[in-house]
Amino acid sequence: MTDSTTFDWRSFLLKWSGEWADSLPDGEARGELDEAARRARWLGFPAASEERIAAMEERLGRQVPPSYREFLKVSDGWRHAGGFVRLLAGAEDAHWHNNESGLADIFEEYLDEDAGPEERREADLWRRGLQLDVESDITHVLLDPEDVDEHGEWAVYTWSSWRAEAPARHADFTAFMRDMHREFHSLQARRSDGGPVFANDTTRKLDAQVEEARLEALRGGWEEAVKALDEAKGYSRARAAGLGDQTRRLLGQTYMVYYDGLVTDPRYAPDLLPPLVAEHARQSYRDDSTLMFHLPGADDDLVSLAFATLDQVRDGTYRYTAAGPYGEAVERARELARWGDTDGAWRTLMNALPLWQPLGPDHLAPLGWVADPLLGPLLTPERGRELLSTPRGGQRGEAPSPTAGLDPAGLAWLAEPYWGKNRTSYRFVLVEDTEPKELPGRLTDEDADKDGTVLNEPMTFRETLQRSRYNRSEFSSYDDRALMAVGRTGTGWSFAFDGEPAPFTPQRFVSPAATAGTGTRAVVVWSGLRAPHGKPFFHLSVARDGAEQYAFTYADGEIRRSGDIPRALDPSRFFDDLEDIARAERPLLEVVAEEFGASLPRHAIVNGRLHTFTSRSWTRPPRQGETYMTVRLQPAAMHPAEGERTGGNGPEAGKRP
Repeated sequence: MTDSTTFDWRSFLLKWSGEWADSLPDGEARGELDEAARRARWLGFPAASEERIAAMEERLGRQVPPSYREFLKVSDGWRHAGGFVRLLAGAEDAHWHNNESGLADIFEEYLDEDAGPEERREADLWRRGLQLDVESDITHVLLDPEDVDEHGEWAVYTWSSWRAEAPARHADFTAFMRDMHREFHSLQARRSDGGPVFANDTTRKLDAQVEEARLEALRGGWEEAVKALDEAKGYSRARAAGLGDQTRRLLGQTYMVYYDGLVTDPRYAPDLLPPLVAEHARQSYRDDSTLMFHLPGADDDLVSLAFATLDQVRDGTYRYTAAGPYGEAVERARELARWGDTDGAWRTLMNALPLWQPLGPDHLAPLGWVADPLLGPLLTPERGRELLSTPRGGQRGEAPSPTAGLDPAGLAWLAEPYWGKNRTSYRFVLVEDTEPKELPGRLTDEDADKDGTVLNEPMTFRETLQRSRYNRSEFSSYDDRALMAVGRTGTGWSFAFDGEPAPFTPQRFVSPAATAGTGTRAVVVWSGLRAPHGKPFFHLSVARDGAEQYAFTYADGEIRRSGDIPRALDPSRFFDDLEDIARAERPLLEVVAEEFGASLPRHAIVNGRLHTFTSRSWTRPPRQGETYMTVRLQPAAMHPAEGERTGGNGPEAGKRP
């Protein structure tokens, strides 16, 4: 807040008046008072004397706030405060509103019985406020005598019915007038009536500030750059919004980030369109025609590019590319992310960032990658700040410290309560010295159909669950085929992971360790120690060269074991005399990770995209005399003819002869 005793009202008001006079088109008809103000280059009035101010305060019954008082000493009122207040009150016209507009009653009508004190106080503003608007475009300006700071300043509230918003708060009268000066500039900058070019000392200073902010951002000084760009944006200076939006998007902000003035420029569109349309696609309730609101003036080619990119983003086929050595690093990073090494992918991008080539002078950072299905999940606010703090685009500066990796070592993170939206049961297979793309051949049946033996396109954890639940037409109590995500662990192992397995049936469970470990070593873990329904369980099996070496299963309060289990993995160390069985999960995972030098990439599993495949069933077929149930679903669009019965739809009970 500006100190009301030091703010130079005369210089500020003279500057505003001159800018207003110079903005008026020659020959335009205007009222006598406005014409006189234009010739005088003064929007104000003669100063109010101390006696006149004192008389006002006596009439009002209290002193007015310091900033308004100091203003009156320079000008007893003001014309054209912003774009919608034609005349602002001086000492004679300022008066208590006393609900003369009836707005207190209207605001109170919208209060329900649960309305809090702040909402009721807001509605009462129209009874207690000091009205300053004399002539306006249905815009009210009120000083609030109950919203007072430590300096005795009253907050100013403005409200216009046509804005359909709550009253806007300004910290004090000085802040209000500065905001109105910004509003005046903003409206002039957007004018398209063919009037004189709106250029003055203020605009020239702000434009120079924008250019320096651009360079500072490329040097890595994004925080100072954002402050400068935000100030210029308040005055609607060209480039300020488009430059600032690039920074905001890398900080994880998407609300009202449209890259104004840049996204429709053919130079920048290839890199700015993808994040714009990706956010549009994420808001699935939006009609696609609304995308055009953010492409003003775009030609047919650019519009076609926007909608083609939108289609690619939606079907997961968009691929970010860049020129030169940085583009080569992008390809390496995508390959790392594809198999789960998101930390390695991020470091690859960051190490190459100084080699990135901007598409033009107003290109502050690479952005298209945030819409890439494999690279986009790498972004976090911390990583965004690291990128923005890194000198690039030919500018020099001090490199920031690298952000910490997102993947903790080992497996213990699976015991944390919040991963994957509180998933409590999971299973995975680790296979040593094997590439992820080879896992379907080890974990599917030889006679499985082709779709079950090849890797699907990378999917998020949520998409994997949706496919597992909704893309099946048959469900059987004896069949437990899992849709598993695959990748590398970075320690010589590949993994297949299922984050939402079927219920564990120890009597029919068949470990895939032996077949997965053909010619190598395989580890299978299935944990349900924190399962909210059913009894807790845990299974570990280890195989080498196609034969199971050892295994144990904790279920139904008992431990079943086979083979020569290493002492470190002896289940009795974890389950004997343990009142809270769930407490065994973390130490079990820790010792498994230590025993095999294995880990799982948390960020890729929970937030990234990984290839998937459907494994063979984790349960054996029913034996003679065992019952089972199969549910087959038909598409909803298929209706039987009148009087005709359907076949094969719904539950089907069976018994193996």
